[in-house]
Parts: sequence; C-alpha cells; structure tokens
Amino acid sequence: MIPTGVKVYLASQPVDFRKGPDGLVGLVRDAGADPFNGALYVFRAKRADRIKIVWWDGTGLCLYAKRLEKAAFCWPRIGNTRVQMSYAQLLALIEGMDWKRVRTVPVNRPQSAG
Repeated sequence: MIPTGVKVYLASQPVDFRKGPDGLVGLVRDAGADPFNGALYVFRAKRADRIKIVWWDGTGLCLYAKRLEKAAFCWPRIGNTRVQMSYAQLLALIEGMDWKRVRTVPVNRPQSAG
C-alpha cells in the first residue's frame, strides 16, 4: 500500500514503454533524482493512454502499469520538466480524471474539542 504522504513526481516527456522497472529507475537517476528515496515516479507512453509508476517501498522495487481503453491520461505539456503532484492528484490521474483540478483545501486547527 502506498502511504498518503508520499512525494509523487510526474515526468512530462513520454518514455519508451518497453522499459521495465530497472530502465525507469535509470531514467530517474539520469534526471538527477534518487529512485530509492521513497517517492513515486510516474511516466507516460507516447499516446498518453498508458502510465507506469516506479516506487521503492523500502523492501523492493514496485512497478504499477495501467492502460486506458477509451481515453487518454491528462498530462502536462510535453517538455523537459518534472511535475510534483499530491497523493490525491495521483489517485485522480490513475482514474483517468483531470488531476490538475484536484486541490487541497487548508483545514484550520480547531481551538477546542467538544
């Protein structure tokens, strides 16, 4: 299970989807990040109908893959940027929704209980 506070990074550039977990970890390293820091790294295929997520959970390397049958994943403009997203935004992305519309609402701490 993925912890809710995990950092999530989205690569805006499409990748070769023949790559497995080791190849994707190599892309994370090439970008200057540590693939074993507990963050999730999300990649897309050229047509944006498939995603792969690579994640080190502390015991091993996990690979999640999903293909949408009749739609495309909402993705930022293609470029050499890395986008950080929230856990809630990741869940929306995986469901094929527009994750950019998901925003966190600040919650004020209650003054007293009861």
